[in-house]
Order: sequence, then C-alpha cells, then structure tokens
Amino acid sequence: MKLKQTTAKKAETDISLLEAARKMLHDKGYAGLSTRDVAAAAGVPLSQIHYHFGSKQGLVLALFEYLNVQLLGRQDALFGDPTLKLSEQWDRACDYLEDDIASGYVRVLQEMIAASWADPAVAEIVRTGLMGWIDLIVDAARRAKVEFGTLGPFSPEEFGALVANAFIGAESLYLLGVEKKGSPARLGLRRVGDLIRTLEANTLAR
Repeated sequence: MKLKQTTAKKAETDISLLEAARKMLHDKGYAGLSTRDVAAAAGVPLSQIHYHFGSKQGLVLALFEYLNVQLLGRQDALFGDPTLKLSEQWDRACDYLEDDIASGYVRVLQEMIAASWADPAVAEIVRTGLMGWIDLIVDAARRAKVEFGTLGPFSPEEFGALVANAFIGAESLYLLGVEKKGSPARLGLRRVGDLIRTLEANTLAR
C-alpha cells in the first residue's frame, strides 16, 4: 500500500513539474527556462527536478514526450475514425491546430525544434515525435490514394512530408506574426479541406 502511495505521489509531482515547465517554456522560451522557476511554480523544492528528471534537458525532453503522447493519441483517434471522411478529418486537424495554439503547445513545439538544432538529444526526441505524427498522415494519404485512385505525382510519403511542412510552417508563420502581414497560412490550410471535398464529390459522381 505504501509503495502505491509513493508511486502515485511521484506521478503527481512529475505532472505538476511538467505542467509548470510547459507554461514557463511557453512564456519565456527554451533559453529563458529556469529549473528554479519551474520548481517554484510547481511548489516543490528545486531538488525535486534533479530527482525526477536529472537536469533542465531531462525535464524538457520529458515534457515533449508527455505532450506528444497526448497529441499522438488524439491524432491516432482522428485518422483512425472510419465514420469521418477525409475532408472532415482535415477540418478537425485544422481545429486541433487552433486548440494547440491556444494551449501553448505550438510555442512549446517550436521552441523544442529550435533547441534541437544545437542539442542532439533534443533533436532525437523531436524527430521521433514528429515522425509518429507524419506516419499517421502517410497512412491517411495511402487510404486517400485508394479512395481517389491517385495522389497525382505524389507518393503517400511525399504527401505526408508536404502536409507536415504545411502545418509546422503555418505554426511558425503564426508565431512570427507573418499572418498579420498578409500571409493567411491557416486559412490556406482550411482551403485544402475544400479541395478534398471537391475530390470526394467527384469520386461519388463517377
């Protein structure tokens, strides 16, 4: 019984620290992230971060994995739902992008991507997380190829790469404020859903 209580307490502390780190990373960026500030925000001694995660890097890596598990589960449920047409899945993915902007996940992801350029350990975790998402997109593209008979000149893998770049690029443009300068990246993603609906209608009309 005592072991269960200890394990539950550790899991609770882990989550408190990860949620505090998520907020700090969103507010201050990777360079400004302080383990002391994270510990203070979580209401625990600084030693708890070293005990649970070892270092700032360990904390950030654990944070990305923590968030990525949640998001991949959501995306897997979306693309694996047989009741949704591809256009409806695309619309929902665009809705999720808005949710992720509001929750701060987009900022966290972009900070992690930037940090990965100089940190191989972060890069490995980010690559693994992104490839999990890209694999889901590629599977959806394979199903679309069967449904529509073609993806034009693109392979499912190429299509998955383009979609991933479109969403990550839209996130970057949003954070940079480029949309406000006249480059409607998120609206462009929404329009792809309209294109898919046209393809679906044409397929039904055959």
